[in-house]
Amino acid sequence: MAQAQQQLSNKDGALFRQVVRHFENKQYKKGLKSAEQILRKTPNHADTQAMKALILGSQGHTEEAFALAKTALNNNMKSHVCWHVYGLLYRQEKNFEEAIKAYKFALRLEPDSAPIQRDLAHLQIQMRDYEGYIQSRKNMLQQKPGFRQNWTAVAIAHHLAGNYEDAENVLTTYEETLKVKPSRSDLEHWEAVLYKNTIIAESGEVEKALDHLEAVGKKSPDVLGVMEMRADYLARLGRKSEAEAAYAALLDRNPNDSNYYDGWIEAKGLKDGPISGIKKAYEELAAKYPKADLPLRRPLDVLTGEDFKHAADPYLQKMLRKGVPSTFANIKHLYTDESKRDMIQELVKGYAAGKLGSQTNGAANGDGKDQARFESSVLYFLAQHYNYKLSRDLDKALKYADKCLELDPKSVDFHAVKARSYKHKGDVAKAAEIMDQARALDEKDRAINTKCAKYLLRADQNDKALETAGKFTQNKTGGPLSDLIDMQCVWYLTEDGKSYLRQRKIGLALKRFHQVLAIFDVWQEDQFDFHNFSLRKGMIRAYIDMLRWEDRLREHPFFSTSAVAAVKAYILLSDNPDLMHGPIMDNLNGTDASEMNAADRKKALKKAKREQEKMEKAEAEKKAAMKAAKPTPKSEDPDTKKEDPDPFGKTLVETKEPLKDAMKFLTPLLEYAPQLVEAQCVGFEIYLRRKKYLLAAKCLLAIQSLEPKNEKLQEYKGQLKKVLAEKPAELSERVAEIIKSEMGDLVQ
Repeated sequence: MAQAQQQLSNKDGALFRQVVRHFENKQYKKGLKSAEQILRKTPNHADTQAMKALILGSQGHTEEAFALAKTALNNNMKSHVCWHVYGLLYRQEKNFEEAIKAYKFALRLEPDSAPIQRDLAHLQIQMRDYEGYIQSRKNMLQQKPGFRQNWTAVAIAHHLAGNYEDAENVLTTYEETLKVKPSRSDLEHWEAVLYKNTIIAESGEVEKALDHLEAVGKKSPDVLGVMEMRADYLARLGRKSEAEAAYAALLDRNPNDSNYYDGWIEAKGLKDGPISGIKKAYEELAAKYPKADLPLRRPLDVLTGEDFKHAADPYLQKMLRKGVPSTFANIKHLYTDESKRDMIQELVKGYAAGKLGSQTNGAANGDGKDQARFESSVLYFLAQHYNYKLSRDLDKALKYADKCLELDPKSVDFHAVKARSYKHKGDVAKAAEIMDQARALDEKDRAINTKCAKYLLRADQNDKALETAGKFTQNKTGGPLSDLIDMQCVWYLTEDGKSYLRQRKIGLALKRFHQVLAIFDVWQEDQFDFHNFSLRKGMIRAYIDMLRWEDRLREHPFFSTSAVAAVKAYILLSDNPDLMHGPIMDNLNGTDASEMNAADRKKALKKAKREQEKMEKAEAEKKAAMKAAKPTPKSEDPDTKKEDPDPFGKTLVETKEPLKDAMKFLTPLLEYAPQLVEAQCVGFEIYLRRKKYLLAAKCLLAIQSLEPKNEKLQEYKGQLKKVLAEKPAELSERVAEIIKSEMGDLVQ
């Protein structure tokens, strides 16, 4: 039976408050020392035990922390501190359901506790429990009605739950309580006013939103935001002439924003209008904004035939004479139209041959320096042109790249385009070598360093790639790899993992992919920091945008690329469990790994184990050398980064259920990127192996819909037909009927 809470003396009470402060300041060592001091006198003081458990949990001693927290609860079941701590420990473990239960129990014991109510509210918005969040925020508002943040938070809760009218009413009610008119410098107030305006617009009442904006907009310090909102509302209401004037005012502020041109053209009624009208409109803008690029570039999207050629010629000459390196990147989107692609090729090849048409920015006979720059820009453009997938001729690309290098042997860009040509030829080793030469020409350029590291990884030169990337890391957390993980360098980890996958080093590959997965989890978790911060700073619209971005976080290509590769690794491991011992390559002596005889398999396995042991030994020696080189720290730092106990991913690769583990990647992949053919392909393979035939059929239908000519489609159809013919025990008659009716001719 739980005992009554032991009372602390005044001195120990002050010491307990110190424990809380030490925890809040992350001074865990001092906090533990103070807690131990109290517990020596009153060993069963539940609140102190709970705080000690919380500190231990923050230091990573999870099991010990939970055991002590349970002891604290046994000592005093009616302590809101103990239940609050219990909830915080569950939150650290990402068990949010149990954390919410503990918080609610703590609130029953102490209904007026602001910290518990706040933590519960943050957890509810994190889990998108909008109804619970509304209730929690209403309770906090009742406790402190004079606090503006509480009113704004209730409005946010209603807004996210889709209760637009309630959200607007909450903000209006608070505005009516203000006795002093807010000044223009009161950013929090005007941000809340514009937030209210976006709520009105999202509710569909655009006319009302515009009227409200006209009333408050002139007082808001966010001038650009007000102008953009006003232009958008006028366009949505069909008030074309006013919208045109609004977008014209925005173009005066920034003539390089593509969205403003879209709005202006649509307001003029030219979006689907005659090409001559669009051309004339852009000519007017080009005369008005002579330094802007877009009025000259955008007409090329709609012009055709000779009109296109006459517009493209001066534009290309202007950009190439200036030596703008991104000219091709700006033009290549036009290559989807073959006639435009051919005309651009004809024009630029003409420049290379000395055939120049109309001139811009000076005559053809400029000074020698300008002419040399023009010549090198033309050759660089042609090298990129023949490298591009829609106009590819790699021999010509290399020829023009070499001509560029003859003009300027120390150009980073010229070396890079040559390396890209070799990459497209399939010679990744040569491409990496040339890209490394480019990097050596400018060792302070992070962009070319990044590109070089990527090329080295694609050539499976992992150690050299890490050394290259390490030139731009601080090397303070145990080497460049630890730094890259701390910096959340997703592209590097993904490319490194894919490289190890090609080498059949499945443990290391899975290690990298799980590190990427952990980074996305951290980004999801990072919302916690902003639930309070954004309200305190008053940046409400940015906060709402952040929440909506987080809801689509795993739609990002970084996640889908890594997830597809991770699932492929698990499929390989499932098909060939011997890969857990080390790399066993396919096509060994011309034989597929799955078809090797017992003797060859034994030989390959022995070799794989030797390679794995050699790799582990080298890593151990490297760590020992780094440890010896490091100075001994003078005192223990509680925040020192822990050493990775499993750098080679042995725990991951020794899994007994690789297909089940693959679902950690596959489930969010299919949820957030169902339009990705590769995702559906790996989904089919996983579900077929797991004997989830209905889900496999769903993936097959998606592949058929997304890419009917996919090279794997026939193979997958054959596999599913075979399953339907063999009728395994896991395939019920009902499921077989559903598959046949849904798939139709696909399985006939």
